[in-house]
Amino acid sequence: MLVTFTDAAVDPLWSGLNLEVQPGEFIAILGPNGVGKSTLLGTVLGTRKLTAGRVDVPARVGFIPQQRMFPQDLPMRARDLVSLSLAHGVFRKRAPQHGAVDELLEQVGATGLADRRVGKLSGGQQQLIRQAQALAVDPQVLLADEPLLSLDLARQQATVAMLDKRRRESGTSVLFVTHGINPVLDVVDRVLYLAPNGHMLGTVSEVMRSETLSQLYDTRVDVVEVDGRMIVI
Repeated sequence: MLVTFTDAAVDPLWSGLNLEVQPGEFIAILGPNGVGKSTLLGTVLGTRKLTAGRVDVPARVGFIPQQRMFPQDLPMRARDLVSLSLAHGVFRKRAPQHGAVDELLEQVGATGLADRRVGKLSGGQQQLIRQAQALAVDPQVLLADEPLLSLDLARQQATVAMLDKRRRESGTSVLFVTHGINPVLDVVDRVLYLAPNGHMLGTVSEVMRSETLSQLYDTRVDVVEVDGRMIVI
């Protein structure tokens, strides 16, 4: 297993979490604001402590954080930031190969941004650079915290396709925090739904049901499918 939660808790957000993440598995983490989705990723990274239980992460971890803007006056190019991320995995006093930086930028669709200063890029463009930085560590587990924010529809689809290709070809597990299931509906293996009254782990058909979400919210919730999209009412 690449990540294992055992009776894990971060009070008062969630508790009793048992989860084994398989190599190459794509897990969507859903739920409303304030239930601890980003906190869960923080426990994998080691930046947030559990209040009970344990989490074991015997794997290299890459992280695509939530959208936040680089300072406008940051005197670094996109390729410089990706190079710095790559440098963590090379021998001391050696620089990453120029071609490795270009390859990462190409993977995320950011080739044309290589020599532009990151502070001058749009929010969506900056998010592509963060994707390349996350991939620079050759992760076995990739944590993605709302990675589609600031991206247009085409870039959202390209990002999901890139992550899906990565996990299928390299066995990288993906923990994907999102507010909506639809962008990843065709690639997700399991859903972890965090809610005010507990959590549920299972396949899309097991979790995204009116009965299940109504129980998690302790109120009537309807899940309907329209033209292949799921709508929660």
